[in-house]
Amino acid sequence: MNKMNKIEKLTLIEGNFSFDEAKEILINMYSSKINFHTTQNLSSQERFGKDDEMAQKRIPLLRKEMKKLEEILLEAKAKNKKLVVNSEINISLLED
Repeated sequence: MNKMNKIEKLTLIEGNFSFDEAKEILINMYSSKINFHTTQNLSSQERFGKDDEMAQKRIPLLRKEMKKLEEILLEAKAKNKKLVVNSEINISLLED
């Protein structure tokens, strides 16, 4: 049975950002995750001759989220609004 230890919380992003600041931070984060999974998939294809299942699931989901993000950013720009962005990372250790 898998058992999880206590959850540690880390703050990744916290603040008010202009359109340009939010775009740079958030698009880069999503792009980095997409690139990570793309690299994982290519590595799996080369090493094992098959796709990485997790990467194949995550890439389209991340692209969909990035599209939503772009819509939010465009709305903020059109309305000349700042964006309040908060992001927390929850980490726990999993025992097998």
